[in-house]
Formats: sequence, structure tokens, C-alpha cells
Amino acid sequence: MNKIICIVGPTAVGKTTLSIELAKKFNGEIINADSTQIYRNLDIATAKVSEEEKKNIPHHLLDIKDITEDYTVYDYQKDGRNSINDILNRNKTPIIVGGTGFYIKALLYDYKFKEEGIKKDYSNLTNEQLYELVLKINSNTNIHINNRKKLERYLDYYYNNQDIIENNKTDKLLYNTIFIGLTTDRETLYKRINSRVDIMVRSGLLNEAKQIYDSNIRTKAIITPIGYKELFPYFEKMKTLDECLELIKQNSRKYAKRQYTWFKNQMNINWFNVDFNNFDNTIKEIEDYIKNK
Repeated sequence: MNKIICIVGPTAVGKTTLSIELAKKFNGEIINADSTQIYRNLDIATAKVSEEEKKNIPHHLLDIKDITEDYTVYDYQKDGRNSINDILNRNKTPIIVGGTGFYIKALLYDYKFKEEGIKKDYSNLTNEQLYELVLKINSNTNIHINNRKKLERYLDYYYNNQDIIENNKTDKLLYNTIFIGLTTDRETLYKRINSRVDIMVRSGLLNEAKQIYDSNIRTKAIITPIGYKELFPYFEKMKTLDECLELIKQNSRKYAKRQYTWFKNQMNINWFNVDFNNFDNTIKEIEDYIKNK
């Protein structure tokens, strides 16, 4: 099968489970397309696949960076394409799975980036102005106002994903790809999102978030995922745990809505309604669809 399978959809809809099953059936290896799962030690809040869940299926671009390291969509494009070529050269099927649509589009379509543009020019801004920009991104920053180099680096780290050359955006697909989208009705999805947050708490989310909070690291890797920054006010005794958990659920529901909008406007995706009562039915339906393609 000289094709790529790409599985997309909102958070909590079953992408990970489907990817493992399809990898078994189509001699596949999985490429992560979640920008938060790139980083080591961000496991529970990012819903990262566990070693047990992997079922011995090789996974690529998981846990490849520390939370203090820079990693841009440009880096992902390079690393992802290297993974695709490696998997195809071994006559296996690349299965891309994740909810970061911009990563997927940059990976599979003819998007060009200007590598040299990653470092922006802040020479017209004072330290105070740089500091104010950082505060707008992260009001809890521990970067000193006089540490100009670190302020600039922080802003670059945050803005990197905007470094695409606008006039080179394209809908030209570079690979023979089958796009699979998982969907369900809004009420079911929101219930699953809420339930998953509760499960994360039982799995140790508070301990994971507290370690991050105590580290005083506030890079983009920390402030981007939903599930860590929302708990910081609890650790600071400014909000109750229930208030913070409700905010995680609310932000996750809003994120799911944005994911739907993005994927439906940006890609030609074949959508499948998930049978959560018997997920095997969904797997079989999608397996048959892929075979017929």
C-alpha cells in the first residue's frame, strides 16, 4: 500500500485507538501530529499514547524535545517528511494522527517556510514594551524585564508558527493521502471531553501539573496545552480545584469546536461518525473504505 493514511478530528474522539488498529491492518507506523506531544514529560494533559496502548506499533515524533527547547512547524515539516520517506522506503504505511491541523497541512501540502525568518527584529521596541508583550502571553512569566535576550527569545518561540510565507500557501497535496475524519454529535463529544478530564485527574494530572508549576518554566510548550496553565491558579490558592477543572473542560470544548472548523475548511476529509458503543464497527467501516480506495 503505497499511500499515507491521515487521521484527524477533535480531541477525545478516538483517533489514537483507530490509528493503532489501522497500523495493525495495513502494516503501518504512526507519525504524531499533535504539537504538544512532541515534548517529553507532558503526558497526561496531552493525552499522549502510553507504551501499553502502542501495542508495539512504532511511533514517530513523540517525546523528541525538552520543554525548554524550540520546535516550530518548520521543524515539524522537515522531521515529518523524513519520517514519511523512511517508512515508505521500508514498504510500510505512514499513518499520521493528531489534532494540530497546521502541522498536518504543512507536512502534506506544498507549504514553504523561510527558515531565516524565524528570528524577528525587535530593535524598535524597548525592554518595557517587550516585557508587556510577554506578559500578554503569560502573566506569570519569571523573565526579568532587563533580560532582553530572553524576552526576545520567548517571543520568537511563541510567534514561530506564524513564520509561514503567506503567498506560498497552497492546496497542492504532495503525497497520495487518504484523509479520515472522526466525528460525533456535539453532546456526545462534550460528555467525552468532560469525562476524559476527570480520568486525567485520577491518572495523576495534578502531580504532573504541579511539577511543571514548580519548575517555573513558562515556554510555549507549557502554555500551549490545555490542562497545565489552567491549574496554576489552584496551586496559587486563587481558585478552587473545581473551578480550574471546569476551565480545562470549557477550554477543551472550545478547542474541539475550533478543530472542527479548521479541518472542514482546510482539507478534503472523509468523515465517519464514531460508534462508541462498538468501536469495532467504526474500525471495520474505515478499513473497508481504505481498501476500496
